[in-house]
Amino acid sequence: MQVATRWRSSGRTDTGKVRARNEDAFLDHPEHGLWAVADGMGGHARGDRASRMIVEALSRIPHYADHDSRAQQIRHRLHWLNRRFVMEMTQTADQPPQVMGSTIVALLLETDRATCVWAGDSRCYLWRSSRLYQLTRDHSLLQQLMDEQGLSADEARRHPSAHALTRAVGAGDKFSLDTLELSVHPGDTFLLCSDGLYNSHSEESLGTALNQNSTDKALDQLFTHALNGSARDNLTAVVIRR
Repeated sequence: MQVATRWRSSGRTDTGKVRARNEDAFLDHPEHGLWAVADGMGGHARGDRASRMIVEALSRIPHYADHDSRAQQIRHRLHWLNRRFVMEMTQTADQPPQVMGSTIVALLLETDRATCVWAGDSRCYLWRSSRLYQLTRDHSLLQQLMDEQGLSADEARRHPSAHALTRAVGAGDKFSLDTLELSVHPGDTFLLCSDGLYNSHSEESLGTALNQNSTDKALDQLFTHALNGSARDNLTAVVIRR
C-alpha cells in the first residue's frame, strides 16, 4: 500500500561533546510513514555498525504492504538481527564476549493509525494538545528498580548499574519487543530520541521544543538546548508531525 505523504518530519544526530564516535543512527522516511532511532552499544565500532544495520534493515521494508504486515516486518527483522548480533559475539580465553547491540524505537504511521515498536531506552514521545506523553517504557535497570522495588527515580539512580539495559537488540538469545498502537489526531507531534537527547532535557523543555511551528524549528531547539549543556552522550532525534 502506498502511504500518502501526510507527515512532515526532520531528523538529526550529533556526536556530542565527549564521545569520540557516534553510535546512534536514525531513519526518516515520511514518504513511507516510517521512522526509527537506534543507539548502538559495543566497543571497537561495533555499536555504530549495529545501529546502522538496524536502520538499513528497516529502510528496506516494502512500503506497499498494509499496516499490519509492515508492523510485523519490523518485528521480524529486529528478531532476525538479534540472532545475527548474538551469533557474531566473539570470546577468547582471556577476554569477555564482544557485545554488538543496539536499542531501537520505530514508529509506523498510516492515515489515523500509529504503531510504535521498541527495545531498550530510546524513547517515543507524543505532544498532543499542549501535553507531553512518554509512550514507551524504558527497558533499563533504573526502570526495573522503580517498578519492582517502588524506588523513586532519584533513589534508583543511585544504583551503580542504574542505566544498564534489560533489553536490546543483540543483548541475548531471549529477546522481545514491546508494541503500542494508538490513534493519531490532527496536530499530533511525535519525538523519537536516544537517551543522550532526552537526558539533556526536562519534560518542560521537550514540550517547549515540540510546540514550535515546524519540525525543523523543533529539532533546532532540541539540539541547541542539549549542546548548551554537557552533551556527554550522542544525541539523536526525529520529530514527526501530522
